[in-house]
Amino acid sequence: MRSNANKNIIYSIILLLLVAIVYLYRQNQQKPVEEIEEKVTGKVTLNGNTMGTTYNITYLDPSERDFQVSIDSLLVVFNQSLSTYVPDSELSKFNQGDTLFFGLPYFLPVLQSSKAVYETTGGAFDPTVGPLVNLWGFGPTGPQLKDSVNIDEMLDLIGFNKITFDSASVIKTKPGMYLDFSAIAKGYGVDVVAEFLKGKGIENLLVEIGGELVARGMNEKGELWKVGINRPEELGRADDLYSIVALDNKAMATSGNYRNYYESGGIKISHTINPATGRPVNHNLLSATVMAGDCMTADAYATAMMVMGTDKAIELQKIQNLFEIFLIYSDSTGQLKSYASEGIKPFLSFPQD
Repeated sequence: MRSNANKNIIYSIILLLLVAIVYLYRQNQQKPVEEIEEKVTGKVTLNGNTMGTTYNITYLDPSERDFQVSIDSLLVVFNQSLSTYVPDSELSKFNQGDTLFFGLPYFLPVLQSSKAVYETTGGAFDPTVGPLVNLWGFGPTGPQLKDSVNIDEMLDLIGFNKITFDSASVIKTKPGMYLDFSAIAKGYGVDVVAEFLKGKGIENLLVEIGGELVARGMNEKGELWKVGINRPEELGRADDLYSIVALDNKAMATSGNYRNYYESGGIKISHTINPATGRPVNHNLLSATVMAGDCMTADAYATAMMVMGTDKAIELQKIQNLFEIFLIYSDSTGQLKSYASEGIKPFLSFPQD
């Protein structure tokens, strides 16, 4: 009898252990589903207007905090520093005078980054090209195209090396010089917003302003954030994609001439002005996408490459090897072709694939 009793006790213990193992197994099987559900319910999407364009922000936050008011306020202050469209911004005051003492924290970093890219690209990126941008009709005052003699005379005011600055102020060496940060400010604004969200504990985010963007962490599916590159066609739809890039904690910016232009005398006038000649570029590069560690850098190099053209852009990336590029250009027959640097290829896909 005692032997049977002992056996019953052993069987009971074994049964309890089996029940416990099954319970733990089911709990572990359910855990990933719960985590995914938490990510989905923690997804926050914000959008609005800034810098004459739109912004779209997506981030994952279990508490679903809404930072829209804070972000809008941050961007207002940002524009108060760097916008040529705000009459009393720091940049506008500098363009109207000769010296500016910094009052906000954004002017100095954009000067430092501009100088670095200016020197690296041999002047292809140059924020002092502002007067020529305005002259050709792409500034805040609208078209005011003059004759070529005036353009040649204005070249004396072009050259970022004619701007001097330190930690406290920036000075023009030639009266009449004009700074325009439109080719770098959106990218910088993306960095500023992404850094703000990081300070709030947000680890997974996608911030986009006017097509320039930063991705951090993963999306709600636990995958890398994916963004599209448009086909460089004048009448193409906004959702007509040429390629898709997965961003692994990277920033990306794209510059192109295929939409921002006007016609004069049957000639297309591109918004990309060559600082060396004072005239719009005329080459076969249609779109330049740069992937870098920060969006301010990506934005500036994307613009520089549209000035340089396909071959020089490829050469620069190979020499620097600090960023990756994806270029779309037209060949001698007018067909679209593309070039991808080695570092971007693993993250690149095409809609037809």
